[in-house]
Amino acid sequence: MTKQEHIDYWLSSSNADLGSAQSILKTGKFIWSLFVAQLSLEKLLKAFWIRDNQSNFPPRTHDLNRIANETKLNFSDAEKEFLAEVSTFNIEVRYPDYKNLFVQKCTRDFAEKYLSEIKEFIKCTLKKM
Repeated sequence: MTKQEHIDYWLSSSNADLGSAQSILKTGKFIWSLFVAQLSLEKLLKAFWIRDNQSNFPPRTHDLNRIANETKLNFSDAEKEFLAEVSTFNIEVRYPDYKNLFVQKCTRDFAEKYLSEIKEFIKCTLKKM
C-alpha cells in the first residue's frame, strides 16, 4: 500500500466508527458510543501521524495527545485537555473498576455532549489534512 492508501484507510475507518458511535448512542449504550467515538478520533489522528512521519504504521497507543504530539498538528491547551479527557473513554469502558464509575456519569446528556464535541473536533481537524 502507498502512504496515501494508508492515510485513506485510517480516514475511512475513522468515518465509519463515527457513524457507528452515532448509531450506538441511539440504542442507549452511552459508554460504548463514546468508546467508539474515541476510536474514531484516534484513527483520524493516526492518519495525520502517517502523513507527517516516514512510517506507514502509527504507534500502538490510545493516548490521543501522544499521537497528536508526533504530528505537525498544533492544538491549543484547551484542545489538548479535550484530547486527554476523550482518551480516558478508552480506558474507562474496558476495565471494570473504571467502567462502573464511568457508567454512573455517562448519562444521555453527557454522551450527547461529548459525541457532539468529538464530531466538531474531527470536522475542524479534517480541514487540516
